[in-house]
Amino acid sequence: MAAEARALRWWAMGLAILLVFTSQASLASDELDRVMAALAQRKHGHVTFTERKFIALLERPVESSGELLYDAPDRLEKRTLKPRAESLVLQAGVVSARRGRRTYVLDLHQYPQILPFIESIRATLAGDRVALERVFQLEFSGSFSDWTLELAPHDAQLAGTVRQIRIAGGQDRVHTVEIREADGDRSVLSIGTELSP
Repeated sequence: MAAEARALRWWAMGLAILLVFTSQASLASDELDRVMAALAQRKHGHVTFTERKFIALLERPVESSGELLYDAPDRLEKRTLKPRAESLVLQAGVVSARRGRRTYVLDLHQYPQILPFIESIRATLAGDRVALERVFQLEFSGSFSDWTLELAPHDAQLAGTVRQIRIAGGQDRVHTVEIREADGDRSVLSIGTELSP
């Protein structure tokens, strides 16, 4: 009888632990849905940025700064002002890059290794959880006011290039995007003040 009572207690404790984990996962999923819904409501953004690239071969990070512009659902523009002017525009799966007098146009569908980098930012800004989950395993932590979203690629070939993308923010704003590459290099994009439209 004592053995049965002990087994029953262990079973009840196990069930309680399972319920706690399940409810925490459910709360995290609810918070993620809330963040995605808030992000989806934002139709335009114009902010400053600073980007630092940490490359193993260099002693110090390479730093650049400028402005980011976003128009829902899929136009993203990165205007680098320092150390030299250049722009990168993503719209409808096409990237246009301008450096000095030269302009380059890339159809991202012809460069599948680049698409996930850009899609991670575009889909997050658009609050498009379905698009994110198509390419990445999502891990959400925090709360609506202070959240972190970690993205790990499903595709093994992509994982050989990008180990993880970590996006942090609060409510309907993204504060940082950190990309960790498989070779150990990483870049950190810090989003600053909001500029007027």
